[in-house]
Amino acid sequence: MSAGSHSGSALYPDEVQAERKRIIGNAYDDAEKIADAGMSAILAQIPGYAARDDTFHADVHDQLTRLTRSGLGAFLDHRKVTATDVAYARQAAARRARAGLTLIDYIAAFRLGQQATWKSLLAFAGESEAGRLAALSMVVPLARYNDLISAEAANAYLEFQQSCTADAGREGQELLESLLAGALPDRGPQLARASAHGIGADSTAPMVVVTATVLGSRLRGERDGTETEARQVAAAAMAGVAVNGLRTLAAVRGAEVIAVPALGRSASTAELCERLRAMQTKLSAAGITLAVGVSTVVAGIAQLPKAYQQSRDALDLLPEAGGVLALPQITPFRYLMLRADDTARHLIDPAIAALLADDRVRGGMLAETIRAFAAADMNIREAADQLRIHHNTAKYRLRRIQDLTGRSVRTVNDLIELLVAMELQR
Repeated sequence: MSAGSHSGSALYPDEVQAERKRIIGNAYDDAEKIADAGMSAILAQIPGYAARDDTFHADVHDQLTRLTRSGLGAFLDHRKVTATDVAYARQAAARRARAGLTLIDYIAAFRLGQQATWKSLLAFAGESEAGRLAALSMVVPLARYNDLISAEAANAYLEFQQSCTADAGREGQELLESLLAGALPDRGPQLARASAHGIGADSTAPMVVVTATVLGSRLRGERDGTETEARQVAAAAMAGVAVNGLRTLAAVRGAEVIAVPALGRSASTAELCERLRAMQTKLSAAGITLAVGVSTVVAGIAQLPKAYQQSRDALDLLPEAGGVLALPQITPFRYLMLRADDTARHLIDPAIAALLADDRVRGGMLAETIRAFAAADMNIREAADQLRIHHNTAKYRLRRIQDLTGRSVRTVNDLIELLVAMELQR
């Protein structure tokens, strides 16, 4: 139930700790009934919720049940509740925003749901001294949990609402179309919108294009349109991934989600890519699997069409499980290996292929030695130091590679052939 540690329970007598466990366990088992009570209060006090249909009400009820079990389950397990544990609350918040509910109504409904949980805990506490002390001991953990879940939900609600009303709306899409055509509006609201995202003020300012596709979605609460909602949620998340102090221009464009982060003069692609990976991981935990491609850095609006195509090329190199592939963070050699086809793999010398296959089964020591030798500019002692082995051991491994393949790592052509083979098989 707490966003923090539960170690404080050890400060209470055994009788109080036993009561805490009993109260929480009973409430956990009654999560559905607690959700019923919360729904009754919400429908009675918030007209915006009462006017919705049964499908919407079922979604709210499901969220209340999960909120209760997430907090109480963590309390029983003596572990912290993290933002990842309650990622579903962000999705629910986005659905409420998409349905047109106000943030005030959403927060009010959240509080009524938490009040229902607290009333249940008090009821299970009873009138005994140990029960009352146990209930009091849960006030701080409950408050921390409420703070965490409400902050996550409110932030997600605002991000989605801002995206729908600005970046992912018609105006944002129109601006994105202009930019991907290599043109910047020369006047009016579109120019002002571009400037608000750090685009256009400096004709040579560095930018990248980020293109994402939804590979899978497990969003709850909607029978239809989950892919559409997943793209909108992803657009909202990408709008918040910025390194220049401004929101990133991001919008849904057909089956893709496209963003144009303006890096600014002091920002780095490394920081941007780190944030993109954190975003992709967070959405994955929430049920949205993304593949994200990042272009090279370009300077000027005229280069954005090329950058967009690069970001799509990067997408094609990702595995089926998705992830983030950022062209600024890979070498030309690695890029060529990723784009290699089956013909290139069939060109690998059978002796090299056999060595690498056997080496993989044995833990990959020989391949590791080849890479270390190349990274050390063919200096055997430096390679051995890097691998933390004796240099005689490194020499033995290199001799074995030569004996089995007929290739000497001390010649540039043979070393390159071995490195290429390893990359292609990886």
